[in-house]
Amino acid sequence: MRKPLRQFILVVLCLLMGAGAALAENIVIKGSTTVLPVAQATLEAYMKANPGTKISLSGGGSGEGIKALIDNSTDIATSSREIKGSEIALAKSKGINPTATVVAIDAIVPIVNPKNNVKDLTIDQLSQIYQGKITNWKEVGGEDLQIVVISRDSSSGTFESWAELVLNKAKVTPRAQMQASNGAIVQTVSKNKYALGYIGLGYLDKTAKALTVGGVTASAKTAISKEYPIARPLYIYTNGETKGETAKFIQFILSPAGQKIVAKEGFVPLTDSAKTPVKGKK
Repeated sequence: MRKPLRQFILVVLCLLMGAGAALAENIVIKGSTTVLPVAQATLEAYMKANPGTKISLSGGGSGEGIKALIDNSTDIATSSREIKGSEIALAKSKGINPTATVVAIDAIVPIVNPKNNVKDLTIDQLSQIYQGKITNWKEVGGEDLQIVVISRDSSSGTFESWAELVLNKAKVTPRAQMQASNGAIVQTVSKNKYALGYIGLGYLDKTAKALTVGGVTASAKTAISKEYPIARPLYIYTNGETKGETAKFIQFILSPAGQKIVAKEGFVPLTDSAKTPVKGKK
């Protein structure tokens, strides 16, 4: 083959490859650190099955994900809380129509250091501890040790769910140590005998001890039945009804294969997947 012909063929091939790359759809996902393991595992499986698709993922908290959706800088916002009415109003003022899809169920689990002998706390005890009204473990059946309160930061959907379900929207004590992720809370509690924190069910490991709440253990069964009192849905938000690769990816998460990944990551798979109109809280 003559050199000019070979060069021509190479140019054509490069142009075709470039066109294929240009046609490949990129999906951007931002938001909740609680939903992060589910998003990470499902996108890896999806990209393996669909090698032409590129998906970028980052955390930062539910609030940051919803903000990115409102600013039109993400295709999917992951959130461990329901979108607020004020966020919906702001989104619609910018031409964004937030649409919620529930992808899993989660239980928020209070955790302590494995050396702590406390096994159970009631909702009221947890509330009083996080408000700073109970400050010593001996007040709840433990040793005479000061309680080190560990909390998620205010951009976290888990923080807001905890504030609603446990604190009834009362303020967290200013003495609380605020952490940016579930993983950071696990690490902090695992190194401090006096600490009390809370995390999503999927983040439980042997380095921290899960407490029962009012005698009920957090599990898939008790979360779905609502017997466990600190359970909530996990969401993804999009701008209206999705199309193309984004829609296919969401369908994969809701499929039996995707829900199997949800369970593998330690969260509760859906019995009935549902895309619902957004009803934000005031």
